[in-house]
Amino acid sequence: MPLRDLDDCFEGVIPSIIATTAADGTPNISYLSQVVMVDDAHIAISNQFFAKTAANIRANPHACLLLVSARHGGQYKLDITWVSSRDEGPLFKRVADHLRASSAQVGMAGIMRLKAIDVFRVDDIVPVVSPAGTDHAGDASPAPDLAVLGQVMKTISAQSDTEGVMGAVLDGCAQLGFPHAIVLQSDPIRRLLTTVVSRGYGRSGVGSEVAFDEGLIGIAAVTRRPVKVNDLSRIRRLGNAIEATSPADENRTRIIVLPSLPDAMSQMAVPMLAQDTLRGVLFVESPERIAFRTAHETTLEMIASQCALALALCEALVPDARPPVLRTVPGLPDDRVIHVTHHAVDDSVFIDNAYVIKGVAGRLLAYMLGVYINEGRNAFSNREIRLAEALRLPEIKDNLETRMLLLRRRLGEKNLPVQLIHAGRGQVRLVVDGVPVLMRAG
Repeated sequence: MPLRDLDDCFEGVIPSIIATTAADGTPNISYLSQVVMVDDAHIAISNQFFAKTAANIRANPHACLLLVSARHGGQYKLDITWVSSRDEGPLFKRVADHLRASSAQVGMAGIMRLKAIDVFRVDDIVPVVSPAGTDHAGDASPAPDLAVLGQVMKTISAQSDTEGVMGAVLDGCAQLGFPHAIVLQSDPIRRLLTTVVSRGYGRSGVGSEVAFDEGLIGIAAVTRRPVKVNDLSRIRRLGNAIEATSPADENRTRIIVLPSLPDAMSQMAVPMLAQDTLRGVLFVESPERIAFRTAHETTLEMIASQCALALALCEALVPDARPPVLRTVPGLPDDRVIHVTHHAVDDSVFIDNAYVIKGVAGRLLAYMLGVYINEGRNAFSNREIRLAEALRLPEIKDNLETRMLLLRRRLGEKNLPVQLIHAGRGQVRLVVDGVPVLMRAG
Protein backbone atom coordinates (compact mmCIF):
# COMPACT_ATOMS: atom_id res chain seq x y z
CA MET A 1 0.00 0.00 0.00
CA PRO A 2 1.54 3.36 -1.03
CA LEU A 3 1.93 5.96 1.71
CA ARG A 4 0.26 8.58 -0.50
CA ASP A 5 -3.00 6.61 -0.27
CA LEU A 6 -3.12 7.49 3.43
CA ASP A 7 -3.05 11.28 2.94
CA ASP A 8 -6.15 11.81 5.11
CA CYS A 9 -4.28 10.22 8.03
CA PHE A 10 -1.90 13.20 8.05
CA GLU A 11 -4.46 15.93 8.64
CA GLY A 12 -3.93 16.12 12.40
CA VAL A 13 -7.62 15.41 13.02
CA ILE A 14 -7.15 12.14 14.93
CA PRO A 15 -3.95 11.73 17.00
CA SER A 16 -1.48 9.07 15.93
CA ILE A 17 0.36 6.72 18.30
CA ILE A 18 4.07 5.88 18.21
CA ALA A 19 5.48 2.90 20.11
CA THR A 20 9.20 2.74 20.89
CA THR A 21 11.44 0.66 23.16
CA ALA A 22 14.36 1.62 25.35
CA ALA A 23 17.73 -0.13 25.22
CA ASP A 24 16.56 -2.54 27.92
CA GLY A 25 13.36 -3.36 26.03
CA THR A 26 11.00 -1.20 28.11
CA PRO A 27 8.16 -0.05 25.82
CA ASN A 28 6.84 3.50 25.60
CA ILE A 29 3.79 4.92 23.87
CA SER A 30 3.26 8.57 22.91
CA TYR A 31 0.37 10.34 21.21
CA LEU A 32 1.28 12.56 18.25
CA SER A 33 -0.97 15.42 17.23
CA GLN A 34 0.73 15.70 13.86
CA VAL A 35 2.63 13.35 11.57
CA VAL A 36 3.92 14.72 8.25
CA MET A 37 4.25 12.67 5.07
CA VAL A 38 7.63 13.57 3.53
CA ASP A 39 7.38 11.39 0.41
CA ASP A 40 6.23 7.89 -0.54
CA ALA A 41 8.82 6.31 1.75
CA HIS A 42 9.31 8.69 4.69
CA ILE A 43 7.40 10.44 7.47
CA ALA A 44 8.46 13.08 10.00
CA ILE A 45 7.40 14.02 13.52
CA SER A 46 8.30 16.80 15.95
CA ASN A 47 10.62 15.58 18.69
CA GLN A 48 10.58 18.59 21.00
CA PHE A 49 7.81 17.42 23.35
CA PHE A 50 8.70 13.72 23.56
CA ALA A 51 11.98 13.32 25.44
CA LYS A 52 11.41 9.61 26.14
CA THR A 53 10.47 8.86 22.54
CA ALA A 54 13.51 10.76 21.26
CA ALA A 55 15.81 8.92 23.66
CA ASN A 56 14.35 5.52 22.75
CA ILE A 57 14.79 5.88 19.00
CA ARG A 58 18.43 6.85 19.53
CA ALA A 59 18.87 3.57 21.42
CA ASN A 60 16.67 1.51 19.09
CA PRO A 61 15.80 3.11 15.73
CA HIS A 62 12.91 0.72 15.00
CA ALA A 63 9.42 1.85 16.01
CA CYS A 64 5.76 1.27 15.24
CA LEU A 65 3.30 3.99 14.25
CA LEU A 66 -0.50 3.75 14.28
CA LEU A 67 -2.32 6.10 11.89
CA VAL A 68 -6.08 6.68 11.79
CA SER A 69 -7.99 7.92 8.76
CA ALA A 70 -9.90 11.12 9.52
CA ARG A 71 -12.32 10.24 6.74
CA HIS A 72 -13.47 6.71 7.55
CA GLY A 73 -11.69 5.77 10.82
CA GLY A 74 -9.60 3.00 9.27
CA GLN A 75 -6.37 2.24 11.13
CA TYR A 76 -2.93 1.44 9.69
CA LYS A 77 0.15 0.05 11.41
CA LEU A 78 3.44 1.32 10.04
CA ASP A 79 6.80 -0.27 10.77
CA ILE A 80 9.27 2.61 10.72
CA THR A 81 13.00 3.14 11.18
CA TRP A 82 14.57 6.36 12.41
CA VAL A 83 16.82 7.93 9.77
CA SER A 84 17.86 11.36 11.00
CA SER A 85 17.04 14.41 13.08
CA ARG A 86 16.95 17.83 11.44
CA ASP A 87 16.78 21.37 12.72
CA GLU A 88 17.26 23.21 9.41
CA GLY A 89 16.81 22.78 5.67
CA PRO A 90 13.78 22.67 3.31
CA LEU A 91 12.07 19.72 5.03
CA PHE A 92 12.45 21.26 8.48
CA LYS A 93 11.06 24.57 7.19
CA ARG A 94 8.11 22.79 5.57
CA VAL A 95 7.17 21.03 8.82
CA ALA A 96 7.76 24.23 10.83
CA ASP A 97 5.45 26.18 8.51
CA HIS A 98 2.76 23.54 8.92
CA LEU A 99 3.01 23.70 12.72
CA ARG A 100 3.00 27.50 12.55
CA ALA A 101 -0.27 27.52 10.62
CA SER A 102 -1.91 25.06 13.01
CA SER A 103 -0.76 27.13 15.99
CA ALA A 104 -2.16 30.32 14.49
CA GLN A 105 -5.55 28.67 14.11
CA VAL A 106 -5.77 27.95 17.83
CA GLY A 107 -4.54 31.38 18.86
CA MET A 108 -1.00 30.23 19.74
CA ALA A 109 0.94 31.93 16.95
CA GLY A 110 4.52 32.55 18.03
CA ILE A 111 4.23 30.20 21.02
CA MET A 112 4.67 26.74 19.49
CA ARG A 113 7.97 26.96 17.61
CA LEU A 114 9.53 23.85 16.13
CA LYS A 115 13.04 23.04 17.35
CA ALA A 116 13.76 19.81 15.48
CA ILE A 117 12.11 16.94 13.62
CA ASP A 118 12.79 13.21 13.44
CA VAL A 119 12.61 11.59 10.01
CA PHE A 120 11.67 7.90 9.65
CA ARG A 121 11.77 5.46 6.75
CA VAL A 122 8.53 3.53 6.29
CA ASP A 123 9.38 -0.17 6.01
CA ASP A 124 5.88 -1.66 5.93
CA ILE A 125 2.21 -0.62 6.02
CA VAL A 126 -0.44 -3.03 7.30
CA PRO A 127 -4.16 -2.17 7.52
CA VAL A 128 -5.64 -3.02 10.92
CA VAL A 129 -8.66 -5.27 10.43
CA SER A 130 -11.70 -3.89 12.25
CA PRO A 131 -14.31 -6.24 13.76
CA ALA A 132 -16.94 -3.75 12.65
CA GLY A 133 -15.86 -4.08 9.05
CA THR A 134 -14.99 -0.42 8.36
CA ASP A 135 -15.53 0.61 4.74
CA HIS A 136 -12.15 2.05 3.80
CA ALA A 137 -13.53 3.32 0.51
CA GLY A 138 -15.48 5.91 2.46
CA ASP A 139 -16.93 8.97 0.80
CA ALA A 140 -13.78 10.83 -0.22
CA SER A 141 -14.16 14.02 -2.20
CA PRO A 142 -13.59 13.12 -5.87
CA ALA A 143 -10.23 14.17 -7.27
CA PRO A 144 -10.42 17.12 -9.69
CA ASP A 145 -10.87 16.20 -13.34
CA LEU A 146 -7.62 16.83 -15.24
CA ALA A 147 -9.46 17.61 -18.47
CA VAL A 148 -11.51 20.28 -16.69
CA LEU A 149 -8.37 21.64 -15.03
CA GLY A 150 -6.66 21.89 -18.40
CA GLN A 151 -9.56 23.87 -19.84
CA VAL A 152 -9.63 26.16 -16.81
CA MET A 153 -5.91 26.90 -17.26
CA LYS A 154 -6.46 27.74 -20.93
CA THR A 155 -9.38 30.01 -20.11
CA ILE A 156 -7.37 31.94 -17.51
CA SER A 157 -4.42 32.42 -19.86
CA ALA A 158 -6.73 33.68 -22.63
CA GLN A 159 -7.98 36.67 -20.62
CA SER A 160 -6.78 40.13 -21.65
CA ASP A 161 -7.51 42.09 -18.49
CA THR A 162 -7.51 41.70 -14.72
CA GLU A 163 -11.28 41.44 -14.37
CA GLY A 164 -11.36 38.65 -16.94
CA VAL A 165 -8.60 36.76 -15.13
CA MET A 166 -10.37 37.02 -11.77
CA GLY A 167 -13.67 35.88 -13.26
CA ALA A 168 -12.02 32.93 -14.98
CA VAL A 169 -10.33 31.89 -11.73
CA LEU A 170 -13.60 31.92 -9.77
CA ASP A 171 -15.43 30.11 -12.58
CA GLY A 172 -12.67 27.52 -12.71
CA CYS A 173 -12.76 26.99 -8.96
CA ALA A 174 -16.51 26.36 -9.13
CA GLN A 175 -16.10 23.88 -12.00
CA LEU A 176 -13.44 21.97 -10.08
CA GLY A 177 -15.45 21.64 -6.88
CA PHE A 178 -14.50 24.83 -5.01
CA PRO A 179 -17.72 26.90 -5.07
CA HIS A 180 -16.66 29.09 -2.13
CA ALA A 181 -13.53 31.02 -3.10
CA ILE A 182 -11.81 34.35 -2.44
CA VAL A 183 -8.94 36.02 -4.30
CA LEU A 184 -6.89 38.43 -2.20
CA GLN A 185 -4.24 40.84 -3.45
CA SER A 186 -0.89 41.26 -1.72
CA ASP A 187 0.21 44.64 -0.37
CA PRO A 188 3.83 44.06 0.74
CA ILE A 189 4.28 47.65 1.95
CA ARG A 190 1.41 47.45 4.45
CA ARG A 191 1.90 43.68 4.88
CA LEU A 192 -1.77 43.06 4.19
CA LEU A 193 -3.89 41.02 1.81
CA THR A 194 -7.03 42.66 0.42
CA THR A 195 -10.08 40.86 -0.99
CA VAL A 196 -10.57 41.69 -4.67
CA VAL A 197 -13.24 39.17 -5.72
CA SER A 198 -15.15 36.32 -4.10
CA ARG A 199 -17.73 33.69 -5.05
CA GLY A 200 -20.25 31.67 -3.05
CA TYR A 201 -20.89 34.08 -0.18
CA GLY A 202 -23.81 36.23 0.93
CA ARG A 203 -21.65 39.34 0.62
CA SER A 204 -18.53 39.85 -1.44
CA GLY A 205 -16.32 41.38 1.25
CA VAL A 206 -14.43 43.36 -1.41
CA GLY A 207 -11.86 45.51 0.39
CA SER A 208 -11.66 43.31 3.51
CA GLU A 209 -8.13 42.82 4.77
CA VAL A 210 -6.06 40.07 6.38
CA ALA A 211 -2.66 40.80 7.89
CA PHE A 212 0.39 38.83 6.85
CA ASP A 213 0.87 35.98 9.35
CA GLU A 214 -2.81 36.02 10.40
CA GLY A 215 -4.69 32.74 10.10
CA LEU A 216 -4.41 30.42 7.10
CA ILE A 217 -4.44 33.25 4.55
CA GLY A 218 -1.71 35.25 6.26
CA ILE A 219 0.45 32.19 6.93
CA ALA A 220 0.21 31.13 3.27
CA ALA A 221 1.39 34.61 2.26
CA VAL A 222 4.36 34.62 4.63
CA THR A 223 5.51 31.04 4.06
CA ARG A 224 4.57 30.99 0.36
CA ARG A 225 3.25 27.48 0.84
CA PRO A 226 -0.28 26.05 0.67
CA VAL A 227 -1.90 25.73 4.09
CA LYS A 228 -5.02 23.71 4.80
CA VAL A 229 -7.13 22.61 7.75
CA ASN A 230 -9.64 19.82 7.21
CA ASP A 231 -11.54 19.74 10.49
CA LEU A 232 -12.41 23.14 11.90
CA SER A 233 -14.52 21.60 14.65
CA ARG A 234 -11.29 21.05 16.61
CA ILE A 235 -9.80 24.51 16.28
CA ARG A 236 -10.79 28.12 16.25
CA ARG A 237 -11.86 29.23 12.80
CA LEU A 238 -10.17 32.08 10.97
CA GLY A 239 -13.37 34.08 11.03
CA ASN A 240 -13.39 33.99 14.83
CA ALA A 241 -9.81 35.21 14.99
CA ILE A 242 -10.77 38.42 13.23
CA GLU A 243 -12.75 41.05 15.11
CA ALA A 244 -16.43 40.38 14.48
CA THR A 245 -18.03 43.31 12.72
CA SER A 246 -21.14 43.84 10.64
CA PRO A 247 -21.51 46.02 7.54
CA ALA A 248 -23.24 48.60 9.73
CA ASP A 249 -20.04 48.91 11.77
CA GLU A 250 -17.88 49.82 8.76
CA ASN A 251 -18.45 53.56 9.16
CA ARG A 252 -17.17 53.39 12.74
CA THR A 253 -14.36 50.86 12.47
CA ARG A 254 -13.29 51.32 8.83
CA ILE A 255 -13.12 47.51 8.74
CA ILE A 256 -14.79 45.45 6.02
CA VAL A 257 -15.70 41.92 7.09
CA LEU A 258 -13.93 39.05 5.36
CA PRO A 259 -16.55 36.76 3.77
CA SER A 260 -16.77 33.32 5.36
CA LEU A 261 -18.97 30.26 5.61
CA PRO A 262 -20.61 30.06 9.06
CA ASP A 263 -20.45 26.27 8.94
CA ALA A 264 -17.06 25.82 7.24
CA MET A 265 -15.25 22.62 8.21
CA SER A 266 -12.36 22.68 5.70
CA GLN A 267 -10.25 25.62 4.55
CA MET A 268 -7.24 25.99 2.27
CA ALA A 269 -5.10 29.01 1.35
CA VAL A 270 -2.68 28.89 -1.58
CA PRO A 271 -0.14 31.64 -2.42
CA MET A 272 -0.27 33.16 -5.91
CA LEU A 273 3.35 33.40 -7.06
CA ALA A 274 4.85 34.74 -10.29
CA GLN A 275 8.64 34.81 -10.70
CA ASP A 276 8.98 34.39 -6.94
CA THR A 277 6.83 37.48 -6.32
CA LEU A 278 3.72 37.13 -4.16
CA ARG A 279 0.74 38.47 -6.10
CA GLY A 280 -1.88 37.35 -3.60
CA VAL A 281 -3.60 34.35 -2.05
CA LEU A 282 -6.36 32.07 -3.34
CA PHE A 283 -8.58 30.90 -0.49
CA VAL A 284 -11.29 28.21 -0.57
CA GLU A 285 -13.47 26.58 2.08
CA SER A 286 -16.11 23.88 2.34
CA PRO A 287 -18.80 22.80 4.82
CA GLU A 288 -17.53 19.21 4.45
CA ARG A 289 -14.91 17.61 6.70
CA ILE A 290 -11.75 16.37 4.98
CA ALA A 291 -12.84 18.15 1.80
CA PHE A 292 -9.36 18.96 0.52
CA ARG A 293 -6.87 16.20 -0.21
CA THR A 294 -3.43 16.33 -1.82
CA ALA A 295 -4.94 16.29 -5.32
CA HIS A 296 -7.08 19.32 -4.48
CA GLU A 297 -4.06 21.15 -3.08
CA THR A 298 -2.08 20.49 -6.26
CA THR A 299 -5.00 21.65 -8.39
CA LEU A 300 -5.33 24.93 -6.51
CA GLU A 301 -1.57 25.49 -6.69
CA MET A 302 -1.79 25.26 -10.48
CA ILE A 303 -4.75 27.65 -10.66
CA ALA A 304 -3.07 30.12 -8.28
CA SER A 305 0.15 30.05 -10.29
CA GLN A 306 -1.70 30.56 -13.57
CA CYS A 307 -3.65 33.42 -12.02
CA ALA A 308 -0.47 35.13 -10.80
CA LEU A 309 1.21 34.84 -14.18
CA ALA A 310 -1.88 36.07 -16.03
CA LEU A 311 -2.19 39.09 -13.71
CA ALA A 312 1.49 39.96 -14.19
CA LEU A 313 1.07 39.70 -17.97
CA CYS A 314 -2.02 41.91 -17.92
CA GLU A 315 -0.03 44.58 -16.07
CA ALA A 316 2.89 44.32 -18.49
CA LEU A 317 0.74 44.54 -21.62
CA VAL A 318 -1.48 47.47 -20.59
CA PRO A 319 -1.31 50.06 -23.41
CA ASP A 320 0.11 53.50 -22.68
CA ALA A 321 -2.62 55.28 -24.63
CA ARG A 322 -4.60 57.82 -22.69
CA PRO A 323 -8.40 57.73 -23.06
CA PRO A 324 -10.10 60.70 -24.73
CA VAL A 325 -10.52 63.60 -22.34
CA LEU A 326 -14.16 64.21 -21.51
CA ARG A 327 -14.95 67.54 -19.94
CA THR A 328 -17.82 67.39 -17.50
CA VAL A 329 -20.80 69.69 -17.58
CA PRO A 330 -20.85 72.06 -14.57
CA GLY A 331 -23.45 71.05 -12.02
CA LEU A 332 -26.74 72.89 -11.96
CA PRO A 333 -27.81 74.68 -8.76
CA ASP A 334 -30.27 71.94 -7.87
CA ASP A 335 -27.81 69.10 -8.52
CA ARG A 336 -27.17 66.75 -5.62
CA VAL A 337 -24.11 67.59 -3.52
CA ILE A 338 -21.90 64.59 -2.80
CA HIS A 339 -19.81 64.96 0.34
CA VAL A 340 -16.47 63.16 0.08
CA THR A 341 -13.95 63.04 2.94
CA HIS A 342 -10.39 61.79 2.52
CA HIS A 343 -8.46 61.01 5.72
CA ALA A 344 -4.73 61.26 5.05
CA VAL A 345 -3.77 59.23 8.12
CA ASP A 346 -4.88 55.95 6.51
CA ASP A 347 -6.13 57.18 3.11
CA SER A 348 -9.68 56.16 4.03
CA VAL A 349 -12.49 57.69 1.98
CA PHE A 350 -16.09 58.34 3.05
CA ILE A 351 -18.84 59.30 0.61
CA ASP A 352 -21.91 60.89 2.19
CA ASN A 353 -20.65 59.60 5.56
CA ALA A 354 -20.48 56.00 4.29
CA TYR A 355 -17.11 54.27 4.54
CA VAL A 356 -15.81 53.19 1.13
CA ILE A 357 -12.18 52.06 1.22
CA LYS A 358 -8.75 52.87 2.65
CA GLY A 359 -5.11 52.43 1.80
CA VAL A 360 -3.82 52.82 -1.75
CA ALA A 361 -7.30 52.31 -3.23
CA GLY A 362 -8.57 55.22 -1.12
CA ARG A 363 -5.70 57.40 -2.27
CA LEU A 364 -6.51 56.56 -5.89
CA LEU A 365 -10.17 57.48 -5.46
CA ALA A 366 -9.32 60.80 -3.77
CA TYR A 367 -6.87 61.62 -6.57
CA MET A 368 -9.37 60.98 -9.35
CA LEU A 369 -12.10 62.94 -7.59
CA GLY A 370 -9.66 65.83 -7.12
CA VAL A 371 -8.86 65.87 -10.84
CA TYR A 372 -12.58 65.65 -11.65
CA ILE A 373 -13.36 68.66 -9.43
CA ASN A 374 -10.36 70.81 -10.40
CA GLU A 375 -10.02 70.00 -14.10
CA GLY A 376 -13.46 68.74 -15.04
CA ARG A 377 -11.93 65.52 -16.39
CA ASN A 378 -13.23 62.02 -15.73
CA ALA A 379 -11.00 59.79 -17.92
CA PHE A 380 -7.81 58.23 -16.57
CA SER A 381 -5.15 55.81 -17.79
CA ASN A 382 -2.94 53.53 -15.74
CA ARG A 383 0.13 55.25 -17.19
CA GLU A 384 -1.06 58.64 -15.98
CA ILE A 385 -1.78 57.30 -12.51
CA ARG A 386 1.59 55.57 -12.25
CA LEU A 387 3.39 58.80 -13.17
CA ALA A 388 1.34 61.11 -10.95
CA GLU A 389 3.82 62.43 -8.38
CA ALA A 390 1.02 63.57 -6.06
CA LEU A 391 -0.04 59.95 -5.57
CA ARG A 392 3.32 58.70 -4.28
CA LEU A 393 2.66 55.29 -5.81
CA PRO A 394 6.00 53.76 -6.83
CA GLU A 395 5.20 50.69 -4.72
CA ILE A 396 2.13 49.66 -6.74
CA LYS A 397 3.53 49.71 -10.25
CA ASP A 398 3.11 45.94 -10.56
CA ASN A 399 -0.49 45.57 -9.40
CA LEU A 400 -2.31 48.78 -10.27
CA GLU A 401 -4.80 46.94 -12.49
CA THR A 402 -5.89 44.76 -9.60
CA ARG A 403 -6.24 47.73 -7.26
CA MET A 404 -8.42 49.55 -9.77
CA LEU A 405 -10.63 46.47 -10.09
CA LEU A 406 -10.93 46.30 -6.30
CA LEU A 407 -11.98 49.96 -6.15
CA ARG A 408 -14.45 49.53 -9.00
CA ARG A 409 -16.06 46.50 -7.33
CA ARG A 410 -16.29 48.21 -3.96
CA LEU A 411 -17.97 51.34 -5.35
CA GLY A 412 -20.44 49.18 -7.26
CA GLU A 413 -21.24 47.06 -4.20
CA LYS A 414 -21.96 50.16 -2.10
CA ASN A 415 -24.23 51.60 -4.84
CA LEU A 416 -22.75 55.06 -4.34
CA PRO A 417 -23.25 58.19 -6.50
CA VAL A 418 -19.58 57.86 -7.50
CA GLN A 419 -18.74 54.92 -9.75
CA LEU A 420 -15.70 53.75 -11.71
CA ILE A 421 -16.23 52.00 -15.04
CA HIS A 422 -13.89 50.08 -17.31
CA ALA A 423 -13.10 52.11 -20.45
CA GLY A 424 -10.70 49.74 -22.21
CA ARG A 425 -7.42 48.06 -21.30
CA GLY A 426 -5.61 50.21 -18.77
CA GLN A 427 -8.33 52.87 -18.82
CA VAL A 428 -11.11 53.87 -16.44
CA ARG A 429 -13.79 56.51 -16.33
CA LEU A 430 -15.26 58.22 -13.28
CA VAL A 431 -19.05 58.54 -13.28
CA VAL A 432 -20.45 61.02 -10.78
CA ASP A 433 -24.17 61.49 -10.16
CA GLY A 434 -24.07 64.96 -8.62
CA VAL A 435 -21.59 67.63 -7.58
CA PRO A 436 -18.74 66.23 -5.44
CA VAL A 437 -17.22 68.29 -2.65
CA LEU A 438 -13.89 66.88 -1.48
CA MET A 439 -12.71 67.54 2.07
CA ARG A 440 -9.23 66.64 3.30
CA ALA A 441 -8.88 65.53 6.90
CA GLY A 442 -6.11 64.21 9.13
